[in-house]
Amino acid sequence: MGTFDQDIAIRHIAGNGHIACLSMGEIAFACSIGRAGISYSKSEGDWTTPAGRWPLRYVMYRPDRVVRPLTALPVRQIVPGAGWCDDPASRDYNRPIKLPCPHSHELLWRRDHLYDLLVVLGHNDTPPIPGKGSAVFMHLRPPDGGATQGCVALQQQHLRQILLRSGPGTFLYIR
Repeated sequence: MGTFDQDIAIRHIAGNGHIACLSMGEIAFACSIGRAGISYSKSEGDWTTPAGRWPLRYVMYRPDRVVRPLTALPVRQIVPGAGWCDDPASRDYNRPIKLPCPHSHELLWRRDHLYDLLVVLGHNDTPPIPGKGSAVFMHLRPPDGGATQGCVALQQQHLRQILLRSGPGTFLYIR
């Protein structure tokens, strides 16, 4: 595959609550963002999607539910016992973890389908600053199109189209 230097852009349209427009080149889709909109000063638990330009780090998927996505990004399988630490007091803050874990965390192996396919974004990860936000992903949109806790959510077919065009050098620009 070639170079992937085309940004993905998300623009929140005033008055649309948690609905935003995601575009990449000639394609555009509606997406869900955090219930509290977009913020330039993201903090843990504030329900905002962080503004900025974030690299797409890697893709994760549930092999028991969806097929491996076609992308030039690194791809990992989600397995039972996979989690993501969201506890600012933990040394594993904003990192993948194996469960059980004594710290606050998100389950990646979920009962619902939101994390059947997700992209880990490079938000607050080099290094993680406690309290500045964790587990910010692009993931699947809930059936009702509802808000996220701070992630970006898309319909599966739209996320797959984005992944086809993504690889090292692809960034998500949120404004």
